[in-house]
Amino acid sequence: MQDTPAETEISFIDVGVSAAGRRIAMRVRRPEKPSGQPTLVWLGGYRSDMTGTKAVEVERYATERGAACVRFDYSGHGSSGGAFADGTISRWLEESLAVIDQAAPGRVVLIGSSMGCWIALRAIQELRRRGDGSRVAGLVLIAPAPDFTVELIEPNLTEAERTSLAERGYFEEPSEYSPEPNIFTRALIEDGRANRVLDGTITTGCPVHILQGMRDPDVPYTHALRLMEHLPSDDVVMTLIRDGDHRLSREEDIAKMKQAIGTMLA
Repeated sequence: MQDTPAETEISFIDVGVSAAGRRIAMRVRRPEKPSGQPTLVWLGGYRSDMTGTKAVEVERYATERGAACVRFDYSGHGSSGGAFADGTISRWLEESLAVIDQAAPGRVVLIGSSMGCWIALRAIQELRRRGDGSRVAGLVLIAPAPDFTVELIEPNLTEAERTSLAERGYFEEPSEYSPEPNIFTRALIEDGRANRVLDGTITTGCPVHILQGMRDPDVPYTHALRLMEHLPSDDVVMTLIRDGDHRLSREEDIAKMKQAIGTMLA
């Protein structure tokens, strides 16, 4: 895998008003000729940005296929403004919908990684609520972590972490992917309860392809299996990668991701 040639320039949109306003950075690549294919929209994970391996490879693949591609950073991530500690699922969802409306007004394939899968599922719920659900041509969900604050964090909080949440409004834990610790705020956890998707049937109205590593130390593959149970009426395919981890960024993992995306570029 190589760096994306002629790196796409960063552009910005403003989301929110007054004290809640923040500047969101995005990279939008358009095909040389209109192809009629959906735009690929990358939705990154918690503390990830649009320069990650999978995000760059999605854009590379879009270029190869003659499709448009949108990458962006949530507030508090990468090149976007705003404080990371202010981030919640609702806040990042608002930004995602603003980017989709601004940079990808036609049909889209939403490609989520980890927390980005949760954002993708909430985004399609919101698009369907406002009558735009048919715009989503497909979902590719990589190591999906919907409801991770409710399902994976809250039940496993230590007494020290609960105390830190109550007294300081956040707690920290070491990160395997960064020298800086992960920070989880009380606002993120409380907002996560209001954005649950694993509490009923999830209707997407489009094909869904899930890619999940069976050696994922962060999101167990049983979580992805549970997600499938909430997608009973949809065209859902799951690819379990026996030796795959949470990142799924190896060349063979990227190849599977591109294959999944390709089935939705019609």
